[in-house]
Amino acid sequence: MHTPSSRLPLLALSVAAFAIGTTEFVIMGLLPEVAADLKVSIPSAGMLVSGYALGVAVGAPVLAALTAKLERKRALLLLLGLFILGNLLCAVAPGYDVLMAARVVAAFCHGSFFGIGAVVAAHLVPANQRARAIAMMFAGLTLANVLGVPFGTFLGQWAGWRSTFWAVTLLGVIAAVAVVRFVPALPNLKAPDMARELKVLREPQALIALAMTVLGFGGVFTVFTYIAPILQEQSHISPQWTGAVLVLFGLGTTIGNMLGGRLADWKLMPSLMGILVVLAVLMAAFAWTMHSTVASIVTVFVWGVAAFATVAPLQSRVVHVAGDAPNLASTLNIAAFNLGNAGGAWLGGAVIAAGYALPVVSLAGAAVTVAGLLATIVSVALERRAATTAVTAGCV
Repeated sequence: MHTPSSRLPLLALSVAAFAIGTTEFVIMGLLPEVAADLKVSIPSAGMLVSGYALGVAVGAPVLAALTAKLERKRALLLLLGLFILGNLLCAVAPGYDVLMAARVVAAFCHGSFFGIGAVVAAHLVPANQRARAIAMMFAGLTLANVLGVPFGTFLGQWAGWRSTFWAVTLLGVIAAVAVVRFVPALPNLKAPDMARELKVLREPQALIALAMTVLGFGGVFTVFTYIAPILQEQSHISPQWTGAVLVLFGLGTTIGNMLGGRLADWKLMPSLMGILVVLAVLMAAFAWTMHSTVASIVTVFVWGVAAFATVAPLQSRVVHVAGDAPNLASTLNIAAFNLGNAGGAWLGGAVIAAGYALPVVSLAGAAVTVAGLLATIVSVALERRAATTAVTAGCV
C-alpha cells in the first residue's frame, strides 16, 4: 500500500500524465475539424500525429540533457511549463505550420517528463512498491484514453477544436500547481551525470530492455492504429458504437496498467514474459474473433488489459538494468514506446497496402510481440549466465 505521504505526489504526477496523454491522442478524433478549419487535407492533418511522435522521440534525449543539472522537481516543472506553452500555441495557432510547430513543442516535454517522473515515483515509495508507483503515474495516461480523449473530442466537435487545446492548457496548469504543492523536492536524488548516464547505452542489457519495449509494445499499435476499420468492416460494429468499444479498450488499459505494476513488484521478468505470451495469443486470436461482434468486443477489452500490463514492467526493467544511471535510460524508454507505436502503425499500414486482409494485420502484431518476448528471454538468459559466471569466479 502507498503511504499517505506518497499518494498525493503520485496523484499529482498522474494528473500531469492525464493531461499529456490527452493532448497526444485527442488530435486523432479532431482531424476533420482541424482539416476543415485550416483548409488542409485529412492526410496533412494526420501528419500532426506524426509530428507529435517525432517531437517525443527527438525531445526525450535532448530535454534529458538540458535538464540534467536541475533538481528533479524543478525539471518536472520546467517540462510542464513547456507543455503548457505548446498547448497554448495550439489553441491560438493561426495556421497549419504554427499548429505543427506547437504540437512539436508540446511533445518535447513528453519523453523527459515520463522518464524523470518514473524515477521520482520510484523514489517516493519502498523498493518493493516501485513498479506499482510507476503504474500509478501511468494510470493518468490510460485514463486519458478512457476520459480525456472522448471528452476532448466531444468538446472540440461542439465548441471548436481550439476549445480542446484551451482545456488541455488548463489541465497543464492544474498539474503544475499539483506538482508544486504535493511533489517534494528530492535533494538526495542527485541530478544525473550525463557523461555517466550515456555509458548506459553501452550496456547490452539496457539496449535489450529498450528493444523489448519497441517490439513488445509495438505489436499493440500494429493493430490498434487500424482498430476502427477492423471493428466496422470485420466485426460489423457501426461507427456510432465504435467509440464505445474503444472506451471499453481504455477501461481494460486502466486495469492492465495497475495489474502490471503489481505483477512486476512480485516477479518482474517472469511476469513480463507471461504478459507478452498472453498479449501475443490474444492478437493472434483476434484474427478470428474479429469476425464476431460479441467475441471481438470481449477480445478488445481483454487485449487492453494485456497491452497496458506491459507498461510498468517494461519501464521498471529499464530503470533496474540502468543501475545508478536511470534517468536517461528511463527517458529513452518512453521514446522507445513511441518508436514502437510509429513502427507498428507503419507495419500495419504496409500489410494493408500489400493487399492483405485485415485479420493478417492482427497476426503481424502478434509476430512483433513474439519478437519482444524473444528479446525478453535473451535478456533473462544473459542475466542468469552473468550470475553463474560471478558465482564461479567467486569460488575460484
